[in-house]
Amino acid sequence: MLATLVRAPLARAVAALLLGGLMAGAAWAEAPFAKGNAPGYQRLMLGAFEITALSDGTVPLPMDKLLTNTTPEQTRKALARSYLSSPVETSVNAFLINTGTKLVLVDTGAGGLFGPTLGKLGASLRAAGYQPEQVDAVLITHMHADHVGGLIQGADAARAFPNATVHADQHEADFWLSAANMAKAPAANQDFFKAAQATLKPYVDAGRFKTFDGNTELLPGVRAQASRGHTAGHATYVIESQGQKLALWGDLMHVAAVQFANPAVTIQFDTDSQAAAVQRKQAFADAAKGGYLVAAAHLPFPGIGRLRVDGKGYDFVPLNYSTITP
Repeated sequence: MLATLVRAPLARAVAALLLGGLMAGAAWAEAPFAKGNAPGYQRLMLGAFEITALSDGTVPLPMDKLLTNTTPEQTRKALARSYLSSPVETSVNAFLINTGTKLVLVDTGAGGLFGPTLGKLGASLRAAGYQPEQVDAVLITHMHADHVGGLIQGADAARAFPNATVHADQHEADFWLSAANMAKAPAANQDFFKAAQATLKPYVDAGRFKTFDGNTELLPGVRAQASRGHTAGHATYVIESQGQKLALWGDLMHVAAVQFANPAVTIQFDTDSQAAAVQRKQAFADAAKGGYLVAAAHLPFPGIGRLRVDGKGYDFVPLNYSTITP
């Protein structure tokens, strides 16, 4: 008993000395700020399919100036409710589907077209354990630069996915790949055409570009669904496996803090803002009713979750984080 009483104070004294030494030494071991996040990927299983969200980075956008069918003041108030302000640091996401037999990438990010904060998709893909050469198919939701820029790489504009066939809606190709349409477009919009034509050309030349028309099954469990409005041939992609469903919305919406509460809000980048709003309202209602997963290119990364009705609008419920056991 006496030995125990002696040992206890001694143990406390030793612990105090050790702790004091560690605290004193803390000032000697100052570390620089890491200034970086973990690699930009997030993985989940959808039935038998593996889905990987890939980050291309973020870009600040002045949403109080870009959003339409609303006012700048209303936009700023909606952003403030989510503790945001304009410009909004906006995610650019892509999604990789491994069906077990095919590796399918939906959108490719901006590549080198939007500056240094984007163009990270290749690094995210490699960090996730894949190589660009393994991609069998690239599905393009639409041909805006932040979705097709990553198709090419290097000064010679080589195919970034050399073994992949690129798929897009025929209406999208007819609009953006047309020299006549580019010539008729306002000067401010011609860069959109130039970006689409430059990034698709290597695949067209190699015979690795295919179009579809509207609702089309592209692979077992992977189908295109027409959602025209944001652009002439905008497509969403619906992924289904073993009774589970994920809808990849592309640019069906842009600002979660604003458009979930008010789906009527549109954006200057819409080719047909009225049609885009109709598509968004239909997609939101169907997702809330069906309870299936949705993902979008500009939801905060990884951009996957579900919708539930909230009054006249919706709440976005991000997918709960889950560990995938090897």
